Amino acid sequence: MRSVCFTLAAFIAVATASVLPKRDLATVYSKCTVKDTVAITFDDGMFIYEEELLPLLANYSAKATFFLNGNNYACIYDDKSVQSVRNLLDSGHEIGAHTWSHAHMAQLSWDKLHHEMFLIEDALVKVAGVMPALMRPPYGEYNDRALAAIKARNQSAIIWDFDSQDSIGATVAKSKSLYDEAAAKRPDSILTLNHSVLKNTVREVLPHALEVLSKAGYKFVTVSECLGGLQPYQFVQYRGMKDDTWKC
Repeated sequence: MRSVCFTLAAFIAVATASVLPKRDLATVYSKCTVKDTVAITFDDGMFIYEEELLPLLANYSAKATFFLNGNNYACIYDDKSVQSVRNLLDSGHEIGAHTWSHAHMAQLSWDKLHHEMFLIEDALVKVAGVMPALMRPPYGEYNDRALAAIKARNQSAIIWDFDSQDSIGATVAKSKSLYDEAAAKRPDSILTLNHSVLKNTVREVLPHALEVLSKAGYKFVTVSECLGGLQPYQFVQYRGMKDDTWKC
């Protein structure tokens, strides 16, 4: 009897799987497509160092992309964070989503995936007036369920092909050497991973990276630009006015 029940259950599972439509998966980009470009990207903000990047990036006519959390190192609804996000956009930089709490997306249920993504999207619409079309899975981790959720929210997943290793404890010297090696190899393009919440990255590594990559002849562009004009936002609207919903 147990054997019959098991066989019937297995049959039902297979039959159901064959009937249910397969979810579409988001496109994953890990490399720029426009030659001679570098996309400098930063994860995990907002925090206290992003404002320091603005004059540095301006010195190299560089536009960067910031993948933001809602409640990680700081709350995105804090007055300072709100102003910093707006300053990034007003300076010509790009912002994308990075989940609300820097969650491991491959470990989340379908409902929790959407909750994590909704919260940061809602915040970016309120604070910045933009609905992101680009998102970066924290830790670079994703599975088919995560990609299906990203696709369902009309977004693309952005990974990287160069890691400064700042988030895994690389010394300043090590991160600088990785940028030196990349500049020496001179690939057609580079899509970088850095973290704006780390003081040494902002104050020591990035000045060096911009200098060596500039000398190598690269143009510093946003992720959407380095991907040939991919749309960074689903829509743009007026920025919100702070109210009781602006809280972490």
